Amino acid sequence: MKKAVCLISGGLDSCVTSHIAKNNDYKLYALTFRYGQRHKKELKCAKEIAKILNSEDHVIFDLNLSQFGGSSLIDKDIKIEENKLENIGKKIPSTYVPARNIIFLSIALAYAEIVDADVVFIGVTSTDYSGYPDCRSEFIESFQKTANLATKRAIEGKTVDIKTPLINLSKSEIIKKGMELGVPFEKTWSCYKGGKKACGKCDSCKLRLKGFEVAGYEDPLIYE
Repeated sequence: MKKAVCLISGGLDSCVTSHIAKNNDYKLYALTFRYGQRHKKELKCAKEIAKILNSEDHVIFDLNLSQFGGSSLIDKDIKIEENKLENIGKKIPSTYVPARNIIFLSIALAYAEIVDADVVFIGVTSTDYSGYPDCRSEFIESFQKTANLATKRAIEGKTVDIKTPLINLSKSEIIKKGMELGVPFEKTWSCYKGGKKACGKCDSCKLRLKGFEVAGYEDPLIYE
């Protein structure tokens, strides 16, 4: 059976991505990062999602990026922005964590080599997103070239492919795809603030709510 490493954050996009991988008959190896994020509720969600998917293993990787700071997701002294929906993605927001996806994908690549996986799935999207430079297809293509040069597996003729099935989909299209696959959206978490209820005001909440509205479904999360 084909093996795949799936980056599962606990968020909507990674949940849909991992279900796509499962639907394509991959044996899943889940990877989640505890990197100092203030929205720690997503870690609980990631554990539940990995369990639902019957993952072969689920690694919670500790990587404290809050030692550097530089992002409102890991530094409580930096305010999380509440942009108007039409302005989201026009500039790189305070929630950008420096080089996060380069770091995450590098570790996922190492994990893939260890378990002999053919694929790494990551739920990045460049449509209806917050404006992060490491979610663009140009970055993924560049990282793939690096992966092909930097791993023993690739040198021996077995590359690890970086799969981004959502990268050109809108948030509403992602939600529709998730509904088709039976994704448990009530188990996912998108809010940057990490309270008991989703705030409904941060960029991530606004994109999620708009996506459900356009898709024609009700968001199962409870908002403040």
